[in-house]
Amino acid sequence: MSAVGATLLLGAALLLLALVGGRTLPERAGPPIEQLAVERTELVPGYIDVTVRNTGPDPVQVAQVFVNDAYVDLTGGEQPIPRLGTAMLRLDYPWQEGQPYLLSLLTSTGLVIEHEIPVAATTPQADAGFFSLMALIGTYVGIIPVVLGMMFLPVLRRIGSRGIRVLLGLTVGLLAFLAIDASIEGVEVSESGGGAFGGPALVVLGAVLAFLALTALDRYLGSRRTVNDAQGSSGIRLALMIAIGIGLHNLGEGLAIGAAYAVGELALGTALVVGFTIQNTTEGLAVVAPLTERRPPLLQLLGLGLLAGAPAILGALIGASVNNAELSAFLLGIGVGAIAQVIIQIAPSLRDGAGRFLGPATIGGIAAGLLTMYVTGLLVTA
Repeated sequence: MSAVGATLLLGAALLLLALVGGRTLPERAGPPIEQLAVERTELVPGYIDVTVRNTGPDPVQVAQVFVNDAYVDLTGGEQPIPRLGTAMLRLDYPWQEGQPYLLSLLTSTGLVIEHEIPVAATTPQADAGFFSLMALIGTYVGIIPVVLGMMFLPVLRRIGSRGIRVLLGLTVGLLAFLAIDASIEGVEVSESGGGAFGGPALVVLGAVLAFLALTALDRYLGSRRTVNDAQGSSGIRLALMIAIGIGLHNLGEGLAIGAAYAVGELALGTALVVGFTIQNTTEGLAVVAPLTERRPPLLQLLGLGLLAGAPAILGALIGASVNNAELSAFLLGIGVGAIAQVIIQIAPSLRDGAGRFLGPATIGGIAAGLLTMYVTGLLVTA
């Protein structure tokens, strides 16, 4: 840059500073933008404690609260909630066990935010007994059904090469449905958090990081194989990747169960336990699908079952103790990325004798997997 250009640029900067003169920029015109999300409701005898977060750009003040269209006394809403800030509102209301309630939060500008409590129940206390219950539920939902599904391995060994392709197609269908379901759930969860933390982008970030991490793990495991044991270890390597992918997905399932029980939504938590238990039995079939041509040791099979099912325990404990929308969305995204990488691993094994990836047998298996997961998924929301 020439000396004349530098002088002109400096002069323009000094002129701008002189015009501003230390004055603050004008405020944004128009009415305030209020966005308030209900993060948690705790029901104790005689009170309903509601934790809310301001997810909008402007401060929000809760002026009144109605429970089933009845005005209730409110404490904790005296001060405006700053951007990305949280507040705990205590509602003086004699709620009754097992009854549904609709909370309507009215802000100072007239905005109404509604939150439904389908079935009222006392919120469990986060003590040692509660966390032990979450660990037990995680075992019941994750490990037991996965291991039960893996016990069908002797039956699967009796099928031919065409049957194996159908079974691998079934596995792809199961995993694809899980990935789609986790993506939708992750986006819904992220929208209840603050947009400044990424929102749906957290799901994408988790998926990309998981995909890259599992790709690196697969390359590492592949480099340790020798020519002599390449054929024998390929099946267990693929089963290992499937178990990791399903395990990360079960981590998200545990999060949903733990969060439901932590806020006292016992009916929802029970429905999730029943639905996920039935669903995870089919996931056990997916883990042992690549092992039909070999006989792995019992301890190896047990390790795969634990790898696929045990993360549900960790998820239940996290969901019961940490009610954070951003963390849940990120972990669900990790499950999506892991499943996507596993599907890529399975794809080469789907080729038929003519070299086609999507032969009739494979297409039938994929369709059956999608339909199976859809039907079992209905039990979660039933």
